[in-house]
Amino acid sequence: MKKILVTGGAGFIGSHLCERLLDEGNEVICLDNYFTGSKKNILHLLENPFFELVRHDVTEPYYAEIDEIYNLACPASPIHYQHDPIKTIKTSVVGATNMLGLAKRVNAKILQASTSEVYGDPKIHPQPENYWGNVNPIGLRSCYDEGKRCAESLFMNYHKQNDVRIKIIRIFNTYGTRMNTNDGRVISNFIIQALKGEDITIYGDGSQTRSFQYVDDLIEGMIRMMNTSENVIGPVNIGNPLEYSILELASEIIRLTNSSSKIIFKPLPEDDPMQRKPDISLAKEILNDWKPVIGLEEGLTKVITYFDKVLTTEK
Repeated sequence: MKKILVTGGAGFIGSHLCERLLDEGNEVICLDNYFTGSKKNILHLLENPFFELVRHDVTEPYYAEIDEIYNLACPASPIHYQHDPIKTIKTSVVGATNMLGLAKRVNAKILQASTSEVYGDPKIHPQPENYWGNVNPIGLRSCYDEGKRCAESLFMNYHKQNDVRIKIIRIFNTYGTRMNTNDGRVISNFIIQALKGEDITIYGDGSQTRSFQYVDDLIEGMIRMMNTSENVIGPVNIGNPLEYSILELASEIIRLTNSSSKIIFKPLPEDDPMQRKPDISLAKEILNDWKPVIGLEEGLTKVITYFDKVLTTEK
């Protein structure tokens, strides 16, 4: 039994990770300050004697004897990370520093949940790990993009200077159950609007593309990455390489929900990437032939069912 710390463990992705780690027979400490996470996401885990929930902000030091750390703490949707950009940067940078310090102190292995946003508005398509990106360092999204880029730098330097055992993954657009209804991400926005029969809002003309990964595929990739040999540190892209335009996504959600919603268009936000698609060649090579197995229709159906129940409960 390993003792594993998950920062941001009450969040959308973190709660799924905690659940999987417990199912595999580990002891899990879930750290969260509930800025975007929710106790509702992990209520079903509280009766497990090997699960511990701690309300804590990673910008403050934390001490525990642990074997592994998954560092997920940080708001990941624009509406949340732009709400308090200074806090977002501190969470990425100071939080990473604190967790790396803990890993160094107790000789724990630590995985950084980085992001495809380190590539910015890419000029290379699809995006491989050796692409340095095209990021506006002072734009609206920079608090998140540059915070995550700096965190990657911290991880690499703690590894080189202090021999901390690190893993870095870059997560591409992920969706699934337990997403916030107000998180501002495109899939949750579209599904909520469609279920309510409201206009579906597309920013820009809808030609911009994204690649959507179901959360179960991400969790599988994360755990495989943590269990790789010591010489594998990353960064490694974890995402689904199937690419869809935003307009295609909206049309598919309208079809699956049998909604009467109409599509409307609004101006594109500053620095919004036009393309996003992972090159997952490296992940396939080093993660035992890992690849996404849940298709878009299957994943969307699960999330539509989930949000339909949430909206019914809220009435």
